[in-house]
Amino acid sequence: MGKPTGFKEFARQVAKERAPLERLQDWNEFSQKIDLPVLRDQGARCMDCGIPFCHTGDLIGGMAAGCPLHNLIPEWNDLVYHDDWREALDRLHKTNNFPEFTGRVCPAPCEGSCTLGIHEPPVAIKTIEKNIIDRGFAEGWIEAKPPAERTGKKVAIIGSGPAGLAAAAQLNSAGHSCTVYERSDRVGGLLMYGIPNMKLDKKKIVERRIKLLEAEGVQFVTSTEIGKDIDAKELRDKFDAIVVATGSTVPNDFFGKTPGRQLKGIHFAMEFLHANTKSLLDSSHADGNYISAEGKNVVVIGGGDTGNDCLGTSLRQGCKSLVNFEVVPQSPEARAGNNPWPQWPRIHRVDYGHAEGGAVFGEAYQADPQKTLKDDPREYAIQTTEFVSDGQGNLKSIKTVQLDWSKPANGAPFSPIPGTEKEWPADLCFLALGFRGPEQTIIEQLSLETDKRTNINAEYGKYTTNVPGVFAAGDCRRGQSLIVWAINEGRECARECDRFLMGNTQLP
Repeated sequence: MGKPTGFKEFARQVAKERAPLERLQDWNEFSQKIDLPVLRDQGARCMDCGIPFCHTGDLIGGMAAGCPLHNLIPEWNDLVYHDDWREALDRLHKTNNFPEFTGRVCPAPCEGSCTLGIHEPPVAIKTIEKNIIDRGFAEGWIEAKPPAERTGKKVAIIGSGPAGLAAAAQLNSAGHSCTVYERSDRVGGLLMYGIPNMKLDKKKIVERRIKLLEAEGVQFVTSTEIGKDIDAKELRDKFDAIVVATGSTVPNDFFGKTPGRQLKGIHFAMEFLHANTKSLLDSSHADGNYISAEGKNVVVIGGGDTGNDCLGTSLRQGCKSLVNFEVVPQSPEARAGNNPWPQWPRIHRVDYGHAEGGAVFGEAYQADPQKTLKDDPREYAIQTTEFVSDGQGNLKSIKTVQLDWSKPANGAPFSPIPGTEKEWPADLCFLALGFRGPEQTIIEQLSLETDKRTNINAEYGKYTTNVPGVFAAGDCRRGQSLIVWAINEGRECARECDRFLMGNTQLP
């Protein structure tokens, strides 16, 4: 602990963001650089706790508490304080293959479990992590490190999201020849097409890491769908082991019986986000191969990161109006009594898309000055009851009703509030309701067993399926989750796959 009084002397400070109205004019990342002296002070805030919960990675209350990657956070915080950035980078890479991804898009459960966070704002762990890796690239400290020897073993990895990439990186470092199959035209899975460019730059950040992995010997095969273009059973004949890391990509749709669900203009969130990013990368949107919100009334149903990404994307495209429905009530401003530290704090947060919506449509959200001021697009405790047609098969509006969560009714934890019915103009509606499980084609072709949620049945920590030599990691095994869990599972799965191939393993 370099400065025992650091947490008393320095207030929490994170990188500033470009002003909302400015950043809405482009698709570039909106986080600005932060000065090195400020980062040094932020590192000094780390208390060097006797028991640092920030890197525990436990599940408490169904959510991550601490970092699932078990990042050595107090160590590299102290190293940053002492200006030993090169060593800090080495410590960071010991547990995390891709800090440039997690430093940008991870929700930072480490900060939710920071001991300082019990009574003060927590250490700016995510900001420090991002700047360690960014400086590592800028200084030229990060270079391709191909393995000195090859084992002669070949591994097929299905899916190039964070779990698949982490498994490939680790197995390749052990000397195995890894081939990663990706059905899209670019490598990265949801890192490439599920997260907008303004949160994670594809060419500067994602493709940079992919090129590094290629230089280390990992082979990528794109535009090839296993289960369709190549039967999954063929991979068993060509490779010594298979890692299935396809993610959880079947979207939830809770409106199957809602009147008007079939209308044109209603899309799953990933349809919208994937097409927008692909068109941006292919042609800067000149090809028109995307769903455009320009000049349209947009409704996003569902909160979370995906819903927020739909807000930011719609605003950059120039939507006419924007509202975000959340079925749950608004979270409290501070931890509730039933949400104690070190659980993930379930509190009200304003993310980039919410702030941008407020900057563009703020006055429109203040319809009733007698109510608490509202400066973002979210409507809480609201349920969609009908999608209304324009008479020609297109979406025209959405009918809703407010919910009372204190009065359960008809098997639901809430009841509709009479007299709160409302109709909202809507030309486009994006459903950001999460994912219910992996697609089943590969699972069926490989005869893999699944659990009750249709995820691949493979024990956490072992990752072995019922088929010898076939492993599963990431969201296709655990269900929809965080990027840090995906990288964690990819790394650990690589360890078990290496043990299967060689009889022992040196992988962490």
